[in-house]
Amino acid sequence: MSNESVSAADRQLLQEAATRFAREKIQPLAAELDRSASFPRDLYREMCGLGLFGVTVPQEYGGVGADCRTYAMVMEALAGGYAAVGDYFSLMELVSSLLAQHGTPEQRTNYLAPLLSGERLCAFALTEPQAGSDLAGISTTARRTGTGWVLNGSKLWIQNAPVCDFALVLARIDTPDDPKATGVFIVDADRKGFSRGPAEDKMGQRASQVGALYFDGIELPAHALLGTAGKGLRTMLGALDKGRVGMASLAVGIHQAALDAALEQALARRQFGRPIADFQAIQFMLADMAKDLHASRLLVQDAARRLDHREDASQYCSIAKCFATDAANLHVSNALQVFGGSGYIRGFPIERLFRDARITQIYEGTNQIQRIIIARKLMAGAATPA
Repeated sequence: MSNESVSAADRQLLQEAATRFAREKIQPLAAELDRSASFPRDLYREMCGLGLFGVTVPQEYGGVGADCRTYAMVMEALAGGYAAVGDYFSLMELVSSLLAQHGTPEQRTNYLAPLLSGERLCAFALTEPQAGSDLAGISTTARRTGTGWVLNGSKLWIQNAPVCDFALVLARIDTPDDPKATGVFIVDADRKGFSRGPAEDKMGQRASQVGALYFDGIELPAHALLGTAGKGLRTMLGALDKGRVGMASLAVGIHQAALDAALEQALARRQFGRPIADFQAIQFMLADMAKDLHASRLLVQDAARRLDHREDASQYCSIAKCFATDAANLHVSNALQVFGGSGYIRGFPIERLFRDARITQIYEGTNQIQRIIIARKLMAGAATPA
C-alpha cells in the first residue's frame, strides 16, 4: 500500500504540518477533551481538510499516497498533542487502508471516500469478551443466505462504537466445510438489528470513545463482504503490523511530550535554593528518558521501513511496539516524579500523559503477546538449517 517514491522533503512537510496542527489546534483542547470525554468531530473534519488522514492510501483513492515511515512520523506528532487524537488517526489509517486494498470500486465509493472526507465515522470491530488476544476464538457468526449474509454476535471495547456510522466486523462464517473460515463485513449502523452500548468511562485517552456493538440477525447484502470469504482473519491480521507501528509511534509522541514537560519543570522548579535540574538524580532521569526515546524512535522507523519494503516485518513491528510502549510508561512515570506532588493533580498535563500512556501496553496486542511473537520468530529462525 505504500508509495516508495515519497521524498524525504515531502515526508518532512507532512510531519511539520502535523506538528503545527498538534501545537496550535490539538494541545489547547486536550485538557477539556480529557475532562469531558467528548468526541471532537469538528477537529477531525479540519484534519481531513488538511489531508492528515489516509496517509498510506494511494492518491487515486483519495489518500496522501505516502509510506509507513511518514505515517509513523505524523502519528508521533499528533499523539504529542493529545494521544486520543493519535488513536483516532490510527483507526482511520487501518480502516482506510483495508478498504483501499481489499474493497471493490463500489465499497471505496460508498465507504472510503466519505471516510477520508470526514462525512462518515468508522469502527474496527475485532475484540469480544472471550476473544481479545485470541482472535481465532471469536463467536460472532455470519451465515450465508440466498441473497447475502445474516450476522449475529457482539463486540466489546470497540473504538468509535458509540459514534460510528459503519463498522468493519470480523465474524466466523457459519459453514460445516471449514470451521476456521472467517470474513470481514461492512456493517452500516442504520441496519435493523444493529445496536450499541454506552461509551465506557475510560481511565485515559478519554476523547477516543469505546463501547460494545451488538448484531441481532442483521441481514447483509452479498457485497457487504470485504475481501475474500474464509480469509477474514488473515485480512485483519495483515493490518495489525501497521497498527503496531502506529501504537509504537503514539507511545513515542507521549514519551516526547513527557520529556519536554519534565525538562521544563526541572529547570523551573527550585529546591534547596537552586533548580532541581542541577541535581544528578534528576539529570540521570532526564538522560534515561532521552536515550530510550531515541531508541524507540529508531525501532519504529526500522519497522516502518521494513513494511515499506514489503519484508516480513512482524517481529520488528512487535519489537517496536513492545519497547516503545514499555519505555513510554516507565518514563512518563519518571517525568511525573519530577513534578513531585503536583504531578498527581488533575489539570497538569503530565497527569493526563500518565493515564494516556497506560493503554498502549494493552491495545493492538498486549505486550505479552508481542513477546510471544518475538520469541516464536527467534525460535523458528534458530530451527531453520543454515
